[in-house]
Amino acid sequence: MMLKKLLLVCACMALAACGGVDPNSPLGKRQALFKEMLKVSEDLGGMLRGRIPYDEAGFITGAAELDRLSREPWQHFPQVRDDERSKANPEVWERQEQFQKMARDLEQTTAALVQATSAPPLRRSELEPAVQAVEDSCEACHKAFRAY
Repeated sequence: MMLKKLLLVCACMALAACGGVDPNSPLGKRQALFKEMLKVSEDLGGMLRGRIPYDEAGFITGAAELDRLSREPWQHFPQVRDDERSKANPEVWERQEQFQKMARDLEQTTAALVQATSAPPLRRSELEPAVQAVEDSCEACHKAFRAY
C-alpha cells in the first residue's frame, strides 16, 4: 500500500514537471533573470512613487543589482529558437542586430542609473529620469521582441 502511494506521488510529480520549464535550460535561466530584473526595477520605481518606503541604501544596492542583472540574460539566447514556450517573438532570432542593440541600450541605462546613485544624498530629480529611462528601455524591447 505504501509503495502504491509513493508511486502515485512520483507519477503526479513527473506529470506536473512536464509542463514546466527546466530551470537549467537557456529559457529557464533567462526567464529567472528577467523575473529578478522586474522585481528589482519594481522596487526602485516603487520607492520613487511612494508605493514602498524609500530607503537610500536599498536604492543604491538595487540600482547596482539591476545593472548587474541587465548584463546577464543575453548569453542565454541561443543562436536559434530553443523552446516554443518562450514568450520571445521569433524576431529575436531573425533581427539579432536590433535585439543586441536594444540589450546594450538597457545596459547603458542601468549604468546611468548607477551613476545617478554615486553621490549620496540622492536627489529624486536625478533618480526619476534614470529609472524612467530603464523602464522605457525595457518597454521598447518588449514591444519589439516579446510575444504577448
